[in-house]
Amino acid sequence: MSKSNPNKLMSKADKLTKLSLTRWSADWKAATTLYEQAAVQYRLSKDYEKAKEAFEKASKGQEMISSPWDAAKHMESAATLAKELGHWNEVSDDYRKASELYIECGRSQPAADALAKGAAALEDALPEEAIKMCTDACDILEEDGKEQMAFDLYRSAKYEDAATFLLRWGLAADQCKAVNSQCKAYLSAIIVYLYAHDFKQAEKCHNDCSQIDAYVSSDQYRCASKLLSAYAEADIEEIKHVAQSSTIKNLDHVIIRLARKLPTGDLSSLQAAAAKDEEPPLDENDLT
Repeated sequence: MSKSNPNKLMSKADKLTKLSLTRWSADWKAATTLYEQAAVQYRLSKDYEKAKEAFEKASKGQEMISSPWDAAKHMESAATLAKELGHWNEVSDDYRKASELYIECGRSQPAADALAKGAAALEDALPEEAIKMCTDACDILEEDGKEQMAFDLYRSAKYEDAATFLLRWGLAADQCKAVNSQCKAYLSAIIVYLYAHDFKQAEKCHNDCSQIDAYVSSDQYRCASKLLSAYAEADIEEIKHVAQSSTIKNLDHVIIRLARKLPTGDLSSLQAAAAKDEEPPLDENDLT
């Protein structure tokens, strides 16, 4: 096939979707087939910009002929190509659109998977959006009663990356003398670790940040201390109470949503681990 063929396919498909004096209704079925063929050819020739456009138009075509599943698949293909091109906002838009289309099909698992893929693709380029996409993916699974799948996603590396990003944000705020933003970042990181059911890392984060005077004298420090104490005592009601505090309500809305779902996981395992840490070392010379 000549290199111009996909361009001709796109041109022909575009004409089929436009109304004119001689065409009173769009032929989306025929146009979609042409868009799909063009998308494959563009991708094979590594013309990713045009391939992405063709997949987006093919997705629109599948929507118009009432096939949201195929429309979602094409949108995921477009998102993958957007990542190759470094068009990060389009990566988010396309994966989110794919997720919406899967929801339209009544399929929560692929809808959540699409958002999780988007989060993975954006964790370096747009970490804040990655956190939001991961959180939205968990919400979809929870709403469909698939809490275990959501919990597995909570514990993925994405949340470790989110906490790392928040700590970097805290460091940047420190350098800018933005004390309030710095303390908010530290509390947010602790909440993310607790959300991922990583109490030890949350405690370590709190202790490390406590070396900073501005944090120790802040409302965020006092809130984090109460939260960690409640975890250490496996006091679910106190955890929920602290999570509703005004200090947490002043954080980013994504973090607020995470805090409101605390605690995740089994708190009894935390108590057992803490008790084990407090056991005195065995004295080999003591035979009593």
